[in-house]
Amino acid sequence: MNMTSTAIQATIPYVEEAVISVNGLEIAYDSFGSPNDPPLLLVGGLGMSLIGWDPDFCRLLADQGFWVIRFDNRDVGHSSKLDQFGVPSILSLLKMIVNQPPEAGYTLTDMAADAVGLLDMLGIQAAHVVGMSMGGMIAQTMAISHPERLLTLTSIMSSTNDPSLPLPQWRAMVALLQPMPEDKEEHIRQSRKVWQMLNGPGYPLDIGRHRRIMEQAQARGFHPAGTARQLAAIGASGSRREALRQVRVPTLVIHGDADPLVPLEGGIDTAESIPNASLHIIPGLGHALPPEVWPLVVEEIVAHVAGSK
Repeated sequence: MNMTSTAIQATIPYVEEAVISVNGLEIAYDSFGSPNDPPLLLVGGLGMSLIGWDPDFCRLLADQGFWVIRFDNRDVGHSSKLDQFGVPSILSLLKMIVNQPPEAGYTLTDMAADAVGLLDMLGIQAAHVVGMSMGGMIAQTMAISHPERLLTLTSIMSSTNDPSLPLPQWRAMVALLQPMPEDKEEHIRQSRKVWQMLNGPGYPLDIGRHRRIMEQAQARGFHPAGTARQLAAIGASGSRREALRQVRVPTLVIHGDADPLVPLEGGIDTAESIPNASLHIIPGLGHALPPEVWPLVVEEIVAHVAGSK
């Protein structure tokens, strides 16, 4: 990781986005690095398309000898939209606050099957799997339902979803449930306010970088109904705490101690539930993965993979 971002960009192969059929859905993905290297699958969070994994972060991982694959979950980006399931009402989603499952057209188990199906279509027997937020929940579900497909698991800013855990801070919950404006500029402004809160006190939001990401996301499609269905899937999937006690996949948990959306206790519970899991807490970090922490996160993943051999 002593190379500059420009140097890494010049040396890391990139395979442009493609769409393939997975479990009857269309799933969009792209990749960085060589297919001859160990595969590393990045699983995105709520409403997060593949560009939520910054290309430079992906290149840092690929520079460490991984074939890095990122993809759009169902209901986001260029992957299939499941509008046949309708849009969960706010009232239904609010059931999650009192630990009642909302109505949902699918669950995290289905989303985990999508990720495994993508590995199948790419001819990958097993991969290092890194999930962020909801993606961490999907990755945990993969480790529960398909443990043979994971070489290692890294769960970032995620949770077991156990009802005994603290709820998100109220301001984070309001931000999560607040409808996003359809006007592009209003959308960017509201999103900026949300991420200024989510980033955490130690990592101020880079306004220019945020705008670039939002413009790219808008260009790939804005689908709030899909985000609502993904949120319902989280609530309908229940606690993974007991199932995670049976997981034997080598596991690393990374969490910020200032996360307002998925409180630190969720990361601690994940690490305590999975036998022999390691926990790394980043001071001042909220519910975000800003560039300042990329070298640390990549270093932790590389050490985790090396220690699992």
